[in-house]
Amino acid sequence: MTAARKLGIWMDSSTAHVMEFAAYPIVTKTILLSVDPAEKNYGFGKNEIMMHNKEKHRQKEYYNKLGDVIKQYSDVLLFGPTEAKVELFNRLTKEPAFDNTRIKIEHADKMTENQQHAFVRDYFTTSKEMNINDKSKFTKID
Repeated sequence: MTAARKLGIWMDSSTAHVMEFAAYPIVTKTILLSVDPAEKNYGFGKNEIMMHNKEKHRQKEYYNKLGDVIKQYSDVLLFGPTEAKVELFNRLTKEPAFDNTRIKIEHADKMTENQQHAFVRDYFTTSKEMNINDKSKFTKID
């Protein structure tokens, strides 16, 4: 992806739809949580601690992939139906690499790709939250 100023990410705990606002038409790229197909059918009770640790590791990789993309942008909107956006937001606020990135989060229901594009377009064209005079770096919007 080329560096653009604004980025919208619709996400849940296993899928992120990444949309550059500068591009027209908006193009969606998808980042998925990696899942080992052999572990999908792994039964409960068979070393649940190991399974939990693997899941935590996969979640960390997923958030790291998103963080690598977000580093290229100055204004980012995280939105979606689950708390994954808040988890990512909390991780990013702790990292100095994101000191120059304004990150906002909003709750949004499940959406079609066209609805996601409209949400990002509307947010960045009408939002006072991303005003150039806005000095806040991280904001949770509800």
